[in-house]
Amino acid sequence: MSAGRLLRALAALLLALGSWGPATAHQPSDSLLELRVQGERIELAWDIALKDLDAELDLDADEDGQLRWREVLARWPDIEALAAAGLRVGPSGGEACTGLRGLRPQLIEHGSGPHVALRAQLDCGRPPERLQIAYTLFAGSDPRHRGLLRLQGADAEHALSAVLNPREPARDFALAAGHAPGFAAFVVEGIWHIAIGFDHILFLVALLLVCVLRWDGRAWQPATAPRAAVAEVLRIVTAFTVAHSITLSLAATGVLAPPSRWVEAGIAASVLLAALNNLRPLVQGPRRWMLVAAFGLVHGFGFANVLQDLGLRQGELLAPLFGFNLGVELGQLLGVALLLPLAWALRGRAVYRRGVVGGGSLLIAALAAYWFIERAFELG
Repeated sequence: MSAGRLLRALAALLLALGSWGPATAHQPSDSLLELRVQGERIELAWDIALKDLDAELDLDADEDGQLRWREVLARWPDIEALAAAGLRVGPSGGEACTGLRGLRPQLIEHGSGPHVALRAQLDCGRPPERLQIAYTLFAGSDPRHRGLLRLQGADAEHALSAVLNPREPARDFALAAGHAPGFAAFVVEGIWHIAIGFDHILFLVALLLVCVLRWDGRAWQPATAPRAAVAEVLRIVTAFTVAHSITLSLAATGVLAPPSRWVEAGIAASVLLAALNNLRPLVQGPRRWMLVAAFGLVHGFGFANVLQDLGLRQGELLAPLFGFNLGVELGQLLGVALLLPLAWALRGRAVYRRGVVGGGSLLIAALAAYWFIERAFELG
């Protein structure tokens, strides 16, 4: 492929990322599903984000931008019907358990905002040895949605955790004691989370664009030593990884739980400052990766949104936490592997330094400023 085509591909990638806008920036859509099997009955606790239900059912009847409890109550039968259609639980090879109707309307608050709380006793007719779960909530409208499952069988000391993808077929779960958490599923979820977290992606893109350049005090110039460029990338990725792994662990285990609003605003601010630093570099050398580490602490709290509401005990948390973090790192490394060779091949062209780095950083900065205002002042 010629350098011109490579340049056009890189520019198109930046425009595509920017065109997704704030609606897709690190706003994961997750419901929290807990099932406790007790003989032929199953205790169900299912929390679905109110913002997701509003997007699906248009609950804001007066369209004033404020969702009120009376508006939720007026559509409660529709909420129940949507939930009942989106979840089928039953013994493997048997009839579905019944009881996901006629529930008391209630809300519960999680770090990501208010959730509708569905509490029910499901009747399965017989004690299941294996449980089949078909999860299809929002399957046709939101490809980012996931169900975070905690399943407890006869052994109260052990539980299984898994991520349910609405577009996957029904899954069978063994209820034997000591069943290990779904490690591989959380690796996949970590990769998926970084793929849809466009604010995280743009933060790394802004940092990586100039790793193949050097600042001479007036303008960006192409780097001449590939080893130095690779070393700079390794320092940045390592600093970011170590920092966000620390706060991801602290938040997921409940040690620290800052308000989601300020975490999301802080992530937007980190993207904004990284992009502005490309336009007028004020932080270079070792200070740059130290700043990346500081921002990585904030990003770690954002990554933890997927795990911190699962309610896992300490012994159950290790595999999901490690698997999810591993998936995040694999997703980051894939992005670096795609972007870095392309940037290195184009670094000598003025249009890369002025158009891609300059224009791309302006686009990223404008988008990040929009995100910051929207999140800090809760305008979305």
